[in-house]
Amino acid sequence: MFPPPPQPPPAPRRLSRGWITVLVAVPLVLVTVAIVAVVAVARSGVTRPVDNMFGDQHLKTIVALVELHKVRYGTYPARLSELKFIGKWDELPIQAVSYCAAEDRQSYYVEVERGWAFKPGDLAEEQPAEFWQGTGFRRELGPCRGR
Repeated sequence: MFPPPPQPPPAPRRLSRGWITVLVAVPLVLVTVAIVAVVAVARSGVTRPVDNMFGDQHLKTIVALVELHKVRYGTYPARLSELKFIGKWDELPIQAVSYCAAEDRQSYYVEVERGWAFKPGDLAEEQPAEFWQGTGFRRELGPCRGR
């Protein structure tokens, strides 16, 4: 007696067009829904108080770091990446602001671009004049885009 002949391997299963459509359409729908939800939350203003609170802290942290740099080195940093001796928590506000120094590095402009989740109000404008007294902040240098 001879053993039965070997069976050919089963043919690979192919996904039908219906399944391919589902596998493509479902993630697209989920991403679209997520984007619509984020835009709705942003427009609702529900995060505004928290964005302003975080943004205020970001602004004050950056001003303190920049002013300390001026005390140490005699000029403001050209870029925030020049700041030394920053802590891990200082990286959050550094990433959340737009900063530019004047060409002579004797003054600067800083604007908070992101609070907790979204852009807060004009926090530099909301500070009392006394807050800016003795600093190198100059509103006329901003905004920093394109520098």
